[in-house]
Amino acid sequence: MAYVHPLRQRSVPMAYRLMVATALVMVMPYTVPASDDLPKESVLPLSLAGKAIQASLDVCSKDGYKVSVAVVDRAGVLRALVRADGAGPHTIDSSRKKAYTAASFHRSTTELAELMNKMPTLQALREINDQVLVLGGGFPIELGGEIVGGIGVSGAPGTHLDDACAQAGLIVLGAVPKAPVTK
Repeated sequence: MAYVHPLRQRSVPMAYRLMVATALVMVMPYTVPASDDLPKESVLPLSLAGKAIQASLDVCSKDGYKVSVAVVDRAGVLRALVRADGAGPHTIDSSRKKAYTAASFHRSTTELAELMNKMPTLQALREINDQVLVLGGGFPIELGGEIVGGIGVSGAPGTHLDDACAQAGLIVLGAVPKAPVTK
C-alpha cells in the first residue's frame, strides 16, 4: 500500500478553492467602506498641550501671578496640567474645570458667564455635572476649524487676568480665540 500524506487525504478540488476565493474577493468591497463611516477627528497632541501651558505660565509669571494651567481634549479629558510654584491648591481643580467647560460648551467661560447673567434660564447649565465651572479663564482650543480641546487658567487675581494668560496659550498654537480678551 502506498503512503498518503495526511494533508493529501482530504484534497480539495481546485474549482472549489477558486469559488471560495472569488466569493471572498466579491465580499471585500462591502467591508471596506465601513471604515469610511467612522468619524474623523483631529487630536490635540501632548506636545501642543505643553506649548500652550508653557506660554500661559510665562505670561502669568511675568506678571507675578502663580497659577495652574490645564489643557483637555475635545471630550474634556485632561491632556496636561501644571501648577506653578506657589499656586493655590484649589487652582488645580478650577483650571481643569474651566478647560473642560470651554471644550464642552465650545465657548469661553467668560462668555458663558455673561450669557448666564443675561439669560437666567441658562443658570441650569452649571448643574449639568460637577465638572462644569462657569468662571473666566477657560477657552476652547480651535485648530483648523475644529474644537480639539480646551485650556483653563486659575490663580491670577481676577478672571480677566486668567483669560489673558489662557489666551497666550491659544496664540502660541495659532488657535482661534472664541471671544476677545482684555487685560
